[in-house]
Formats: sequence, structure tokens, C-alpha cells
Amino acid sequence: VGFGAVVPRDELCFRPAAVRQADSSKPHPPVKMESTAAAAAMPMKAKMVDEAEVKVHKIRITLTSRNVENLEKVCADLIRGAKDKHLKVKGPVRLPTKHLRITTRKSPCGEGTNTWDKFEMRIHKRLIDLHSPSEIVKQITSISIEPGVDVEVTIADTE
Repeated sequence: VGFGAVVPRDELCFRPAAVRQADSSKPHPPVKMESTAAAAAMPMKAKMVDEAEVKVHKIRITLTSRNVENLEKVCADLIRGAKDKHLKVKGPVRLPTKHLRITTRKSPCGEGTNTWDKFEMRIHKRLIDLHSPSEIVKQITSISIEPGVDVEVTIADTE
């Protein structure tokens, strides 16, 4: 049976054979039935239409902080929220830590023993990639973000 073929209702397998034979004396209007390949493709077409209506973006979330514990907590919350919504998540990607160093003299006047202070600020960075509609990202990023954690969201279209 091909696509768009007309099949009499008696040939459908919805009723037991005994019932079909008993009802065969009554005329039935023809029923249009699709082939199994076309029927299997229909859910895919419906999904493709839904995906076309809701544009899926590649979203990169960049988290930056001086405090590793707060940064890891925010990463875990974001990933947990994304996985609860069944999104494709990659990360957190841990980028190399930046060490900002300042070495300065302890003595204000420049006299005395040459003693030095060394100060260092470490900046930790994480990347999280998501594939989702932009509306869902607004819901995910609405979590409480720890103090000292900077969040940058970059949205790109998937081609």
C-alpha cells in the first residue's frame, strides 16, 4: 500500500478477524491510510516544524571569579538547571587561572633595608556551552548567583 492509497476499512487490523467477517456484509466508506514509512516520518516532520519555530541557539556562558568555591557552586547550579530541562550541555571547561602579581617596596620613603611585598590576585574562569532556545536560558540564569561571580552570556545561531 503506497502513500495516499485508499484502503477499505475491512482490511485494517483494528478489529478481530471474526468481527471483520461479520461486518463485511455492511458497506464501509473508504479510509485513507498512509504507508508505514510515511507514518514513521510524520513525527520527525512535526519535530522539525517545532524546532524551526523555536530557534535553537548555541549559548556560551562565561563565569569569572576570584573565589573558586563560589564559581564552582554557580557552575553546578547552572548545569543542574540545564540538565533538568533536558538541554545539551558541555562543560564546565576550566580555563587556565590568571595570576596578577604586583611586587612593591615595603618602605614608603625608599630608605632602609630593601624589603618587598608581593601581592597576587588569581582569576578563575569557566565556560559552559548550551544548545537551547534563548527563553530557556533566561530561566536557567535566573538562579541566585554568588557574590563575586561575573556571568557573561554569548548567544550564537546554530547553522
